[in-house]
Amino acid sequence: MTDETDAILSLLPARLKEARRVQGLSLDAVAKLSGVSRSMVSQIERGESSPTIATLWNLTKALQVDFAGLLEEQGSAFIEVLRAADVPQIEARGTGCVIRILSAPEDAGMHEVYELRFADGGVLDSQAHRRGAREHLTVIEGVVDVMSGESSERISAGDTARYAADVAHRISAVGAARAFLIVKNA
Repeated sequence: MTDETDAILSLLPARLKEARRVQGLSLDAVAKLSGVSRSMVSQIERGESSPTIATLWNLTKALQVDFAGLLEEQGSAFIEVLRAADVPQIEARGTGCVIRILSAPEDAGMHEVYELRFADGGVLDSQAHRRGAREHLTVIEGVVDVMSGESSERISAGDTARYAADVAHRISAVGAARAFLIVKNA
């Protein structure tokens, strides 16, 4: 490991423990909120285990803290870079659709940004979100059909659709497609 990597890893346990303390959460509560076992959270806080990116992402979401802020030196200017290979993704929602999470964990439930990658004919079905929620979908490659409630539109590369997300809605790829999705909760 480099000296820089060692320095970052030495900051992590104390910062995670402090974030948990500030939120007033027990180890059990963090485990339930994050899906990371209580023993693993404890080991990370004691510096006995280094978390994977996915584990760290789940912990930052549960603790409502900035991913980069846990690792940066206090008071320094910082540009957070999440390399393509490290972007968390969800594959169990929809059929033939991979959802890459681009927004920061602390934005969950408020302003979320995703990249959607559809296989030929892939579909993403969504139940109604919170009242007043809206989605903004921009197609980067391919063609998709968007349905929101009883309305539907076909959009192509370069097009953007804005629609209600507080009703059941669906995005269906016509062939393979890639799009960016912004979810704005009211």
